[in-house]
Amino acid sequence: MDSLATTATTTDIRALNPRVAVLPVGSFEQHGDFLPLTTDTLIASAIARRIADDYGLFLLPPITFSCSHEHASYPGTVSISARTLIALIDDITASLSASGVDRLVIVNGHGGNYVLSNIVQEANIGGPRMILFPGKTDWTRAREAAGMETDHSEDMHAGELEVSVLLHTTPEQVRDSYKSGDHIANERPHLLSVGMPTYTSTGVIGRPSLASSIKGGHLLAGLSSAFKFHLDLML
Repeated sequence: MDSLATTATTTDIRALNPRVAVLPVGSFEQHGDFLPLTTDTLIASAIARRIADDYGLFLLPPITFSCSHEHASYPGTVSISARTLIALIDDITASLSASGVDRLVIVNGHGGNYVLSNIVQEANIGGPRMILFPGKTDWTRAREAAGMETDHSEDMHAGELEVSVLLHTTPEQVRDSYKSGDHIANERPHLLSVGMPTYTSTGVIGRPSLASSIKGGHLLAGLSSAFKFHLDLML
């Protein structure tokens, strides 16, 4: 992946004449000692770039800061409030609409951005105009198609899926310690109340040792294939 941000020019977008824009939303939060703070942003951007390329959509640069409050006690994590994230997406949507782009795909790379579901629900009161992607079913089927051994619950953070995507797209961002970074904490009943440190001292919940670049590539292909249904529904 050459860049987090699109390199398109005004001329490129004029020629594309898009109706649909793709907005990656990531985070800036801890991902153990072997993945960068921008992990969720890199993953959201990789998915967004893939579907924009495959379907001829208008790729936007990512929103990097989001709602990472459950990671607040780990060094390096920076969050914004849900109110700020709502305002950002509202402003971006209004600006796109003024230029004739009236459909928006939000590619979410961070599970803690719960508020995005509410934003999309409100936007679609008058009909499908906004997509939140990938959904739970999309992730599950893409995991299976990629041959991943873990599920979403077991592999919550800095595990097999996230390391696999980065090994495929930006391998220079992954440190070798992922091979011994496994940490299992399947029971997390009070995560929203007490945050991540109660369940993991390293910041990892998952099995990064199972990751591979091949799995990451298959995952992105599976998500792109699944996206066609969402796009057809919105258009």
